[in-house]
This record gives sequence, structure tokens and C-alpha cells, in this order.
Amino acid sequence: MTLEYRRLGNSGLQVSVAGLGTNNFGRRCDFAATEAVIDKAIDVGINFIDTADVYGDSLSEEFIGRALRGRQRDLVIATKFEKQMGEGPLHGGTSRRYVMEAAEASLRRLGIEAIDLYQIHFWNDGAPLEETLRALDDLVHRGDVRYIGVSNFTAWQMVEAQWITRTEHLTPLISTQNQYSLLERGVEREVLPVARRYNMGMIPYFPLASGFLTGKYRQGEPPPPGTRLAGGGAFATRGLTDENFRKLAVFEAFAEERDHTVGQLALAWLAAQPGVSSVIAGATKAEQVEENARALEWKLTAEDVRALDEALAAQPVAAG
Repeated sequence: MTLEYRRLGNSGLQVSVAGLGTNNFGRRCDFAATEAVIDKAIDVGINFIDTADVYGDSLSEEFIGRALRGRQRDLVIATKFEKQMGEGPLHGGTSRRYVMEAAEASLRRLGIEAIDLYQIHFWNDGAPLEETLRALDDLVHRGDVRYIGVSNFTAWQMVEAQWITRTEHLTPLISTQNQYSLLERGVEREVLPVARRYNMGMIPYFPLASGFLTGKYRQGEPPPPGTRLAGGGAFATRGLTDENFRKLAVFEAFAEERDHTVGQLALAWLAAQPGVSSVIAGATKAEQVEENARALEWKLTAEDVRALDEALAAQPVAAG
């Protein structure tokens, strides 16, 4: 298997087009399962691992640090801060004090000398954005962080952040991480155009729409036991709709005609979108990692993408 590597935004950092999402580590995956997933990711050529301090109540970072065992130099490690990590106002947010403390804690848990990509997890009004960006700039200059990015920002928030970095001569943002999939295409209206304007790499998360785009869910039937949607959650309540199942049928037919699965289509379609640097998909088993990586060997052409859009448009919209 030969994975493609792409520049992350307007930086020289090369990341695998298949990335590894880790919000299951410490939650659905114990350390042994985490280690197996990471070992397989490295084996197939994945070099981009994305986590956050809040994942698994910090166990995701801890498990990753233990599993890497001196292999950190071969990987690009991305993590995030902002979410509440303890009781009281000082243990979350985007203040200078918290940014510095959060970075030190993540470095310690991950067992690395520097965080390759440090991302603001969510927009937070609790501190001036300039204060946050200056703290991140200081972390870069002292060698604790190499690059910075944002996650879940709207288009205007991205513009505001980039304007501050440019006018105040601070470290620029090289990436944005947003929910993006065949079912969730809202970022195409404003976020993606802004990302392209500022040469920011797009890192889509939930590329399989919480597993819906694997085809394991059937209309009118309860989610299979053990699947992510079996436990409820936001997508289980708003995602299992007639309209989404209509779209799923189009995706499945399109993929089958080309001897692929709908899950492979979901990942390959994202990789074919301009500006996408790495598609991060979560995994709880080693075989899932290999499946995701193999899916991204399928290179959709512009004609393929256009044909899929035309197939969607040709389907009648369900009444009601």
C-alpha cells in the first residue's frame, strides 16, 4: 500500500491523506486496542495522528504517548485545547495562562518535545482572540509548538484570526478542522472558500458521518448493537432521516458501479475536494485502519465528482 502525502496548508509539513482520529482512545478503546490501532496506522504509512486533551478525559493523549515508544519523530502529532479539563474557570478556555498550561500538559502526556499542530478546539469568547494567538505565537518561538490551526471555526472567525496574525506579525494559522462529509457539506458555502483564500489546509472530521456512510444502517431498522449510533447521540436523532437514506442509496449505487463500497466513496470523495490535506477517520480496530487507508488509494476524478452530484440532483426529494 502506498499512501499519498500532501502539504498541510501553506506549510512545508507533509501529512498522509489518510489521518487517524483518536476520540475513541480511552473511551471505546483501552490501551491494548489503542496500541494495535496505532501500530497498524504506522504500518500502512499513516503519519498524521489527531487528538485533543479532552478525548477520553486525557487518556487519548496518554495512550498515544505510551504507544509511540520513541517513534514520535516519524509522525505528525496534532492536538487541541479549549475544552474544560477540570473544575473552575482556570481549567479551560483560551486565556494566555490556560494555553500555556494546556500545552505543557499535552506535551507531558504525549511524551513529545513539541506539538506539531496545536489547534484551538472551539471559538471561545472568554479571552480576546489576540491574547490567545499571542500565547500560541510564544509557544512556537520557544519550541513547544511547531504549527497552529483552528477547529470548528466559522468563516468570519477564521478571517478574524488570520487578520490578527497578519497585522500583528504573529504565527499564521495553517489549517482548519471542521465536520465535512458527503452528508454534511455546509463548509462548502463559506468555510472552504476562506480556507483556500488563506492557504489553510482543510482537515475533515466525521468523514463517515458517525458510521452512517459505511452502509451498516438500514432504513426502518434499529441501529445494529455495538455501533456508534446504537447508543443514541446527536446524529442518531437527526441523521437517520428519509432524506439521508435517499442519499445513501445514491452513494451505494454509485460506488457499486465502480466496484467500491460506500465507505470507500465517502473517504475518497473528501480527498478529491480542493484544499483537503488529510481525512481523519477514527478506528477501534486495526483492520478498520487498513480499510480506511485502502479507500484513499481510490482517486476520484473531477468527472467522477460531477457525476455523483448529478446523480444526487436527479433523485426526487422525498415528500414530507
